[in-house]
Amino acid sequence: MSKVFLALQDVDEARPIVEAIRKDNPNAEFDHQPAMIRITADQELIIKRETVSNEIGADWDPQDIQLTLISFGGHVDEDDDYFRIFWQD
Repeated sequence: MSKVFLALQDVDEARPIVEAIRKDNPNAEFDHQPAMIRITADQELIIKRETVSNEIGADWDPQDIQLTLISFGGHVDEDDDYFRIFWQD
C-alpha cells in the first residue's frame, strides 16, 4: 500500500492543523522533527475546513495550509472545504 505524506513547519500556526489531522485521520502517523512535523498515512490524508476551524475558533481557508507547508507526497485535491493528498491505484 502506498503512503502519502505531509510536512508542516512546527510553528504555532500549524498546531491546530496538526490536531485537526489527528481527528480526521486516526491512522495517520506523526513524526516530530526539529522545526518540522511529518505526517504519513496509507493512501490518503484529508484536512477538513470544518475541523481546523473548530480547532482555531475561526473560519479557516484550506488554501492557508500553504503558509506552513514544507512538502508533500501524493496527488492533491482541494476545494473550499478540504485539502486532500492521495495516491490512486
